[in-house]
Amino acid sequence: MPPSHSDFDAALLDVEQQIALLWRRGRAASQALSRTLHPDLDSAAYGLLSILDREGPLRVTDLAATVGVGKPTVSRQIALLTDLGLVRKEADPHDGRAHNVTLTASGTEHVASLRVHRHEFFRDRLADWTPDDVHALASYLGRLNEAMSPRQ
Repeated sequence: MPPSHSDFDAALLDVEQQIALLWRRGRAASQALSRTLHPDLDSAAYGLLSILDREGPLRVTDLAATVGVGKPTVSRQIALLTDLGLVRKEADPHDGRAHNVTLTASGTEHVASLRVHRHEFFRDRLADWTPDDVHALASYLGRLNEAMSPRQ
């Protein structure tokens, strides 16, 4: 027998609350990682560096869209990351008026270090989980991310 709408809606409320809590805690963890680089970096900085590491050079507007924050926020973080020598701006080879942001060698090293710290963070928090539980979580999060992706 299919679940009633009230059962489904109650379950959705639980999901919403857990996602909100996960988001807040994830943001706090990203904030702490970003601040290991510099005290003025916000939680988006780690994400920006990771995206640049994964995607390669991108325009600030594309970075902002990927992270889901405004261009001024990303621009401030990119300026600070540039001052720290972690990224640099280069002329876009396809549009001379635009610039791409790319990681420097130091930025690449920092991303690798931050990735190790983030892995250790999760290893610590999930140490008493079984591998099957971790795989199940990854599977459910993958399904959730797919369901949450923008619809075309």
